Amino acid sequence: MTLSRRKFISLIGGGTVLAAGAASAAFLTTRTPHDARAPWSQAGTYEDPRKFALSYAILAPNAHNRQPWLVDLRTSDQVTVWRDTERDLPQTDPFHRQLVISLGCFLEQMRIAGAERDMDVTFDYFPQGEDGPAAIAHFAPGGTKDPLFAAMPDRRSCKEPFTEQTLSDSDVATLQDYAIIRTSDTDVADLKSLTWDAWLAETNYHPTMKESVDLMRFGKAEINANPDGIDLGGPFLESLMLAGVVSREAQLDPKSRGFQEGVRIYEEMLHATPAYAALTSMGNTRADQLDAGRAWVRLNLKTTQMGLALHPVSQALQEYEQMAPHYLTAHELLAKPGETVQMLGRVGYGPTIPKTPRWPLETRII
Repeated sequence: MTLSRRKFISLIGGGTVLAAGAASAAFLTTRTPHDARAPWSQAGTYEDPRKFALSYAILAPNAHNRQPWLVDLRTSDQVTVWRDTERDLPQTDPFHRQLVISLGCFLEQMRIAGAERDMDVTFDYFPQGEDGPAAIAHFAPGGTKDPLFAAMPDRRSCKEPFTEQTLSDSDVATLQDYAIIRTSDTDVADLKSLTWDAWLAETNYHPTMKESVDLMRFGKAEINANPDGIDLGGPFLESLMLAGVVSREAQLDPKSRGFQEGVRIYEEMLHATPAYAALTSMGNTRADQLDAGRAWVRLNLKTTQMGLALHPVSQALQEYEQMAPHYLTAHELLAKPGETVQMLGRVGYGPTIPKTPRWPLETRII
């Protein structure tokens, strides 16, 4: 997560003065966590077609950036994919639905990348039940190259305000092949209200907020050491950390200036949204959840290809008691009878943002 100069100035507003000079300037220019971003440049550098495909799969979007995947390569022409249970989110994702969706994103990027090596990648979902691997991927000669592959290096989840530019009719028509797209003034207003109320519910409930704060990585050193979770880096944020404005304690204290400004920034971001995308399924099985992840990453790659930004805002879809009213509203707004809303996201035109930290592929191999 980066912080723009405008947000930085508004946050420190006259109350904090940061030292200037050659030493501080030199410090600020060295705050990029290059080690944590290295897997993006390493993607595609492997001869083994399975590792080639996996080097792109690990760049897939995932809940809280937990990267909940482990892989076993001991069987020739196969990849066995496990959900890493040490990366669970017991407060915000008590039934692991979001993490299984994350694995679906991982599988689809593996399939698309495998096709670049002329491999046909097929999957057996949960072949041993929920206690076994999430999927076994079979690699065989063949496969048809997917034009979405070219978008992988630039795919992001854009957690920034979008511009006022609306989606064109042709953009909406294209995206409707990938998701439910809502652009009417009434629908957008209802979904803005829903996503804001749901975000407040998660933020103001201590167990769920603490789960997020515990996963925050403050500054370059923490991000490089643990390139998962929620990265709070960049020169401006690290300046605020040095000034004591941003800290774990402040993030958990609703009375702190840092907490209150964070709420204001998020409100601005969530309301700067011209359109929404949603995915639903008729069931809510683990297979449905994996398929939802595969569909979501395809949507994300397509929006990237079109020059659009996508940001998942699925707090209202989380299954814990304090979120229940918003969960019900989300389904009233987005689902047909019997359907489960699996994903909800903002769509629009946003800024270019940095790569998200990732664990190297070698650390994910059993």
